[in-house]
Amino acid sequence: MPRTPRRPSRPITRYRSAAGPHRAGARRLAAALTAGVLLLTGCAFEGSPAGPPAGAGESSAGADQGTITLTVGEFGTFGYHEAGLYREYMAAHPEINIHAQITQDGQAYWDALTPKLVAGTGLADVQAVEVGYIAQATSTYADRFTDLRGTPGVDPGAWLPWKAQQGTTADGRMIGLGTDIGPMAVCYRKDLFKKAGLPTDREAVAALWKGDWNRFVDVGRRYQAAAPKGTFFTDSVGGLFNAVLAGEPQQYSDAAGNLDHQSSPGVKKAWDVAVRAAQGGMSAGLTQFQGTWNTGFFLSRFATVVCPSWMTGLISSQSDDGAAGQWDIAQAPVAGNWGGAFLTVPSGGAHPKEAAALAAWLTAPEQQAKVFAKVGNLPSTTAALQLPAVQQAKLDFFGDTPVGRIYATAAQYVRPAPIGKDDGTVKTVLTESGLRAVEQNGTDPKTAWNDALKLIKEKTGG
Repeated sequence: MPRTPRRPSRPITRYRSAAGPHRAGARRLAAALTAGVLLLTGCAFEGSPAGPPAGAGESSAGADQGTITLTVGEFGTFGYHEAGLYREYMAAHPEINIHAQITQDGQAYWDALTPKLVAGTGLADVQAVEVGYIAQATSTYADRFTDLRGTPGVDPGAWLPWKAQQGTTADGRMIGLGTDIGPMAVCYRKDLFKKAGLPTDREAVAALWKGDWNRFVDVGRRYQAAAPKGTFFTDSVGGLFNAVLAGEPQQYSDAAGNLDHQSSPGVKKAWDVAVRAAQGGMSAGLTQFQGTWNTGFFLSRFATVVCPSWMTGLISSQSDDGAAGQWDIAQAPVAGNWGGAFLTVPSGGAHPKEAAALAAWLTAPEQQAKVFAKVGNLPSTTAALQLPAVQQAKLDFFGDTPVGRIYATAAQYVRPAPIGKDDGTVKTVLTESGLRAVEQNGTDPKTAWNDALKLIKEKTGG
């Protein structure tokens, strides 16, 4: 996400279940935290309460109490603090004290982690790894991680099969326990659709583009022809590229994990769709997860955002209060997955057994459901996806939209794709260099593509 592939800094998003809605003030609190505290880099939530320092949205409550200190390296918002899971775990294990070291920028997190993996020092007891880099973890750095298959509570069959496979090495060692996934949908503004003469019912909207992202662009042309003044159909062609590619069975690498982006049908399709949107003048030309993009939500500058489950929190926190109830969610043209992460336990740590137990507990179905209820990170275990707390979840900002059901259903149709160790680098270059040049500078698509290929070769050697 922001610097793809990376997990975005997800705000504290309040979901509601049959127990009733949370207060509207929770969303405003989320916005305040996103604008301030959560943008800090390298902050640590420490101590027996596993809460942030005083003044960071919740007061800290004293010194370390446990005899064993476990450090957890995270990026973005995994939701463990927000859901109270660190506190809960330490209450049940008084001998354990947890220090969560959080870097909001996922790219900066990975760039700092890799030299530590090479050196074998300076690592946290539990390290998160984003899906865009899990292939590097299971190949290049496989010997730096603990096999978690023998950990009590870890059953590889508990996760969606493709998610479990992503965290498993070629020789069958499971080094990554899946946290969340990012099944795709499309979030859209009902009021702007109505003004442009388009349907607003989510089933009717989904039917407009069902089966083909090119149909999504066709709808964009219709919208733009009658668009309310100052608005665009979608926010960013980089996000559209990611969404299209997320549904393709071949992406940046082949089945052997080797880069194949130049001849990949999926990359070509995603590039062509994104270029159509850029040249059709239907994109606001914004860079996702940057300040101008956030402002675009507040000013209602665009009518759609390709929307993995974690994006709902960003939409609700960045939008103007008057947009509450105006956003809805429709199924994407093609099912796909954008985002997700894993928890790993680096080998050689002081407390590998205790670290593995914590990682297993944090990624268990019950805990994944609690995280979803707080921050919208959709579970990656099959049992959690079926829990009422997930299936029946709604988000206050989206009104009566059945958020949980929409994303849990979308997750069932995700087609797994091979992941290579350089996928993250290729994605970043194609979206932040190639497509940005087309969208923002009017660069010829062929020139932008060739320039991106040169940069990819410089960065990866391939």
